[in-house]
Amino acid sequence: MPGYEVTEPRLRCVLPFEAAPAEVRLLRRAAVQQLGLWGASLASEEVELLVSELVTNVLKHVGEGALATLILEWKGERLRLKVHDMSPVVPAIRAAECGDDCGRGLHLLAAIAVDWGTVLTAAGKAVWCELALTGGRSCRRVERAVEALERYERVGRESATQVRSRDVCLVESAVELIADLLHWTAARGHDPDEVLDRAQMHYEAESEAA
Repeated sequence: MPGYEVTEPRLRCVLPFEAAPAEVRLLRRAAVQQLGLWGASLASEEVELLVSELVTNVLKHVGEGALATLILEWKGERLRLKVHDMSPVVPAIRAAECGDDCGRGLHLLAAIAVDWGTVLTAAGKAVWCELALTGGRSCRRVERAVEALERYERVGRESATQVRSRDVCLVESAVELIADLLHWTAARGHDPDEVLDRAQMHYEAESEAA
């Protein structure tokens, strides 16, 4: 599975996969890791369940080996999970007692998510659901950091952006931004090492409290 990309205005993680039992566990793990990067780890348990249901739905109702894509999108107070596949058949909730093969998994989806639905696409369909994020301050900090780094990218780096992953470019921008901030603090008579130490302590304290 490839890495993730960040787009504006929402944080976005794109994970193409081939439907197989082993992929369910891998996609759950990838989704939880991404939540950690976004500062929204408190939603990990619900996301693991929802990812399992969405991916298993493809495996059971589209078929093993089917190509699909799991997308995580975070914006504001909502986290959206979405699976695109190439089948036009739209799933439907039926009686819970009829078993998983006729839609029991969707009952769990509807019970956990604040909203869910299906959308027909040119290539098939997308099944999506949304969770209310409770990451609060940490999530907003991550969003602000991404926005700042995207604005900070050099115009002369456009050609490089086309051939390198978005994540690599943002990391390089982060390094340059931190270096420039240290120059700014030194130019105003502050100790750059002290500023870095204070920032690290602040980050660690907030991470432990999360």
